[in-house]
Amino acid sequence: MAQDRTIQCADCGTDFIFSASEQEFFASKGFTNEPKRCPTCRQTRKQTRGGAGMGGVRQMFPAVCASCNQETEVPFEPRNGRPVYCSDCFAKSKTE
Repeated sequence: MAQDRTIQCADCGTDFIFSASEQEFFASKGFTNEPKRCPTCRQTRKQTRGGAGMGGVRQMFPAVCASCNQETEVPFEPRNGRPVYCSDCFAKSKTE
């Protein structure tokens, strides 16, 4: 049976407990790595990243489609000189 383990947070350096029940949960999900951050730093990191991938809302950036000139939003910051497409034009370009 697993035992509680003390781990040092990679961000703030404080020690936190990786409990036996958390270890069992990680194993049941197929996770092979231990957590690197304490619960407080994990929560802070999720908030600063916008929670994307965890059911959160991604930050979107305004853009104008290079094909149809329609205003749209994309999940990345457009760079000068690089074309940006709306979802419809992007899908069409993938099928061609």
